[in-house]
Amino acid sequence: MHIGILGTGGMAAALAQAWTRAGHDILVGGRSLERARTLAGPLGDRVQAAAPADVAAGSDVVIVAVAWEGLDEVIALAGGSEGAFAGKPIIECTNAVDYATGLLKPERGSAAEHVAALAPGGHVVKALHLYAGTSWLTAPGPGAPVRTVAICGDDARALAVASGLIRDLGGEPAVVGGLAHARQLEGVAGFVMALVAGGHDPVTAVPSVPAAA
Repeated sequence: MHIGILGTGGMAAALAQAWTRAGHDILVGGRSLERARTLAGPLGDRVQAAAPADVAAGSDVVIVAVAWEGLDEVIALAGGSEGAFAGKPIIECTNAVDYATGLLKPERGSAAEHVAALAPGGHVVKALHLYAGTSWLTAPGPGAPVRTVAICGDDARALAVASGLIRDLGGEPAVVGGLAHARQLEGVAGFVMALVAGGHDPVTAVPSVPAAA
Protein backbone atom coordinates (compact mmCIF):
# COMPACT_ATOMS: atom_id res chain seq x y z
CA MET A 1 0.00 0.00 0.00
CA HIS A 2 0.89 3.66 -0.21
CA ILE A 3 0.82 4.76 3.42
CA GLY A 4 0.85 8.42 4.41
CA ILE A 5 2.11 9.37 7.86
CA LEU A 6 1.39 12.80 9.31
CA GLY A 7 3.96 13.26 12.04
CA THR A 8 7.74 13.40 12.32
CA GLY A 9 8.38 12.03 15.82
CA GLY A 10 9.44 8.66 17.16
CA MET A 11 6.12 6.93 16.49
CA ALA A 12 6.10 8.09 12.86
CA ALA A 13 9.69 6.97 12.32
CA ALA A 14 9.16 3.54 13.87
CA LEU A 15 5.94 2.83 11.96
CA ALA A 16 7.54 3.95 8.69
CA GLN A 17 10.47 1.61 9.24
CA ALA A 18 8.27 -1.33 10.26
CA TRP A 19 5.87 -0.98 7.35
CA THR A 20 8.62 -0.67 4.75
CA ARG A 21 9.91 -4.01 6.03
CA ALA A 22 6.46 -5.39 5.17
CA GLY A 23 6.72 -4.05 1.62
CA HIS A 24 4.73 -0.82 1.84
CA ASP A 25 5.70 2.60 0.46
CA ILE A 26 5.59 5.57 2.82
CA LEU A 27 5.03 9.30 2.43
CA VAL A 28 5.79 11.21 5.62
CA GLY A 29 5.08 14.85 6.37
CA GLY A 30 4.31 17.24 9.16
CA ARG A 31 4.46 20.84 10.19
CA SER A 32 8.16 20.92 9.23
CA LEU A 33 9.23 19.58 5.85
CA GLU A 34 12.84 19.66 7.03
CA ARG A 35 12.03 17.33 9.93
CA ALA A 36 10.18 15.04 7.53
CA ARG A 37 13.28 14.86 5.33
CA THR A 38 15.45 14.13 8.36
CA LEU A 39 13.15 11.26 9.32
CA ALA A 40 12.92 9.82 5.81
CA GLY A 41 16.61 10.06 4.92
CA PRO A 42 17.96 7.03 6.83
CA LEU A 43 14.99 4.77 6.01
CA GLY A 44 15.69 4.10 2.35
CA ASP A 45 13.99 4.79 -0.95
CA ARG A 46 10.59 3.48 0.13
CA VAL A 47 10.16 6.39 2.56
CA GLN A 48 9.78 9.85 1.05
CA ALA A 49 9.20 13.24 2.68
CA ALA A 50 6.35 15.40 1.42
CA ALA A 51 4.18 18.35 2.37
CA PRO A 52 1.08 17.36 4.39
CA ALA A 53 -1.26 18.04 1.46
CA ASP A 54 0.78 15.71 -0.75
CA VAL A 55 0.76 13.05 1.97
CA ALA A 56 -3.03 13.12 2.04
CA ALA A 57 -3.39 13.18 -1.75
CA GLY A 58 -0.82 10.48 -2.49
CA SER A 59 -1.76 7.81 0.03
CA ASP A 60 -4.26 4.97 0.25
CA VAL A 61 -4.44 5.34 4.03
CA VAL A 62 -3.22 8.11 6.33
CA ILE A 63 -1.73 7.66 9.80
CA VAL A 64 -2.04 10.60 12.19
CA ALA A 65 0.83 10.45 14.68
CA VAL A 66 1.20 13.93 16.13
CA ALA A 67 0.82 15.46 19.57
CA TRP A 68 -2.65 16.60 20.62
CA GLU A 69 -1.52 20.22 20.41
CA GLY A 70 -0.56 19.82 16.75
CA LEU A 71 -3.64 17.99 15.45
CA ASP A 72 -5.57 21.00 14.22
CA GLU A 73 -2.62 22.50 12.39
CA VAL A 74 -1.42 19.37 10.65
CA ILE A 75 -4.92 18.34 9.51
CA ALA A 76 -5.46 21.88 8.20
CA LEU A 77 -2.13 21.81 6.34
CA ALA A 78 -3.17 18.52 4.76
CA GLY A 79 -6.40 20.08 3.49
CA GLY A 80 -8.81 18.39 5.86
CA SER A 81 -11.50 21.04 5.66
CA GLU A 82 -11.30 20.92 1.84
CA GLY A 83 -12.09 17.20 1.74
CA ALA A 84 -8.53 15.92 1.24
CA PHE A 85 -9.30 12.82 3.32
CA ALA A 86 -12.69 12.03 1.79
CA GLY A 87 -13.11 8.28 1.37
CA LYS A 88 -9.75 7.47 2.94
CA PRO A 89 -9.09 5.38 6.03
CA ILE A 90 -7.40 7.49 8.72
CA ILE A 91 -5.60 5.65 11.52
CA GLU A 92 -5.36 8.04 14.46
CA CYS A 93 -2.81 7.12 17.14
CA THR A 94 -2.48 10.32 19.16
CA ASN A 95 -2.10 10.03 22.93
CA ALA A 96 -4.23 12.99 24.02
CA VAL A 97 -3.21 12.56 27.66
CA ASP A 98 -1.78 15.00 30.16
CA TYR A 99 1.38 13.13 31.15
CA ALA A 100 1.47 14.79 34.57
CA THR A 101 -2.05 13.76 35.61
CA GLY A 102 -2.90 10.86 33.29
CA LEU A 103 -6.16 12.61 32.39
CA LEU A 104 -7.42 13.13 28.85
CA LYS A 105 -6.93 16.56 27.33
CA PRO A 106 -10.21 16.76 25.37
CA GLU A 107 -12.93 17.91 27.76
CA ARG A 108 -15.40 15.67 25.95
CA GLY A 109 -15.26 13.24 23.07
CA SER A 110 -11.86 11.97 21.92
CA ALA A 111 -8.89 12.88 19.77
CA ALA A 112 -10.14 10.42 17.16
CA GLU A 113 -13.56 12.07 16.99
CA HIS A 114 -11.85 15.46 16.84
CA VAL A 115 -9.87 14.33 13.79
CA ALA A 116 -13.07 13.02 12.19
CA ALA A 117 -14.62 16.49 12.61
CA LEU A 118 -11.53 18.17 11.13
CA ALA A 119 -11.40 15.79 8.14
CA PRO A 120 -14.96 15.39 6.84
CA GLY A 121 -15.43 12.33 4.65
CA GLY A 122 -12.46 10.50 6.16
CA HIS A 123 -13.02 7.19 7.93
CA VAL A 124 -11.21 7.39 11.26
CA VAL A 125 -9.99 4.36 13.19
CA LYS A 126 -8.46 4.73 16.64
CA ALA A 127 -5.45 2.40 16.91
CA LEU A 128 -1.78 1.99 17.82
CA HIS A 129 -1.71 4.54 20.64
CA LEU A 130 -0.79 2.22 23.52
CA TYR A 131 2.41 0.51 22.39
CA ALA A 132 5.52 2.58 21.82
CA GLY A 133 6.40 2.78 18.15
CA THR A 134 9.71 1.00 18.73
CA SER A 135 7.75 -2.02 20.02
CA TRP A 136 7.01 -2.89 16.41
CA LEU A 137 10.66 -3.02 15.39
CA THR A 138 11.35 -6.21 17.36
CA ALA A 139 9.40 -9.45 17.58
CA PRO A 140 8.06 -10.57 20.97
CA GLY A 141 10.41 -12.87 22.86
CA PRO A 142 10.00 -16.66 22.86
CA GLY A 143 6.71 -17.65 24.46
CA ALA A 144 5.46 -14.07 24.63
CA PRO A 145 1.85 -13.56 23.50
CA VAL A 146 1.05 -11.71 20.31
CA ARG A 147 0.42 -8.04 21.07
CA THR A 148 -3.29 -7.26 20.95
CA VAL A 149 -4.14 -3.87 19.46
CA ALA A 150 -7.59 -2.61 20.43
CA ILE A 151 -9.15 -0.51 17.66
CA CYS A 152 -12.47 1.17 17.01
CA GLY A 153 -14.17 2.87 14.10
CA ASP A 154 -17.43 3.17 12.19
CA ASP A 155 -16.37 2.14 8.68
CA ALA A 156 -15.93 -1.57 7.91
CA ARG A 157 -13.38 -1.03 5.13
CA ALA A 158 -11.27 1.33 7.23
CA LEU A 159 -11.28 -1.19 10.07
CA ALA A 160 -10.18 -3.90 7.64
CA VAL A 161 -7.34 -1.75 6.30
CA ALA A 162 -6.18 -0.90 9.83
CA SER A 163 -6.39 -4.55 10.84
CA GLY A 164 -4.24 -5.61 7.90
CA LEU A 165 -1.57 -3.03 8.69
CA ILE A 166 -1.55 -4.06 12.36
CA ARG A 167 -0.99 -7.68 11.32
CA ASP A 168 1.87 -6.50 9.10
CA LEU A 169 3.44 -5.07 12.27
CA GLY A 170 3.07 -8.42 14.02
CA GLY A 171 0.07 -7.43 16.14
CA GLU A 172 -3.43 -8.82 16.42
CA PRO A 173 -6.29 -6.32 15.95
CA ALA A 174 -9.28 -6.41 18.26
CA VAL A 175 -12.27 -4.32 17.19
CA VAL A 176 -14.07 -3.06 20.31
CA GLY A 177 -16.84 -1.06 18.63
CA GLY A 178 -17.54 2.16 16.81
CA LEU A 179 -15.68 5.43 17.06
CA ALA A 180 -17.72 6.38 20.12
CA HIS A 181 -15.43 3.95 22.00
CA ALA A 182 -12.34 6.04 21.18
CA ARG A 183 -12.45 8.04 24.41
CA GLN A 184 -12.50 4.77 26.32
CA LEU A 185 -9.42 3.52 24.45
CA GLU A 186 -7.64 6.84 24.92
CA GLY A 187 -8.40 6.74 28.64
CA VAL A 188 -6.60 3.40 28.88
CA ALA A 189 -3.37 5.19 27.98
CA GLY A 190 -3.77 7.51 30.96
CA PHE A 191 -4.57 4.53 33.20
CA VAL A 192 -1.39 2.77 32.08
CA MET A 193 0.73 5.89 32.56
CA ALA A 194 -0.60 6.45 36.07
CA LEU A 195 0.20 2.87 37.08
CA VAL A 196 3.71 3.04 35.63
CA ALA A 197 4.33 6.36 37.37
CA GLY A 198 3.32 4.68 40.63
CA GLY A 199 5.77 1.84 40.10
CA HIS A 200 3.21 -0.79 39.10
CA ASP A 201 3.13 -3.15 36.12
CA PRO A 202 -0.14 -2.45 34.22
CA VAL A 203 -0.33 -6.10 33.15
CA THR A 204 -0.94 -7.10 36.78
CA ALA A 205 -3.81 -4.59 37.09
CA VAL A 206 -5.97 -6.27 34.44
CA PRO A 207 -7.50 -9.68 35.23
CA SER A 208 -6.59 -12.52 32.91
CA VAL A 209 -9.83 -13.82 31.40
CA PRO A 210 -9.79 -16.64 28.81
CA ALA A 211 -11.07 -15.54 25.42
CA ALA A 212 -14.49 -16.87 24.44
CA ALA A 213 -14.36 -19.81 22.07
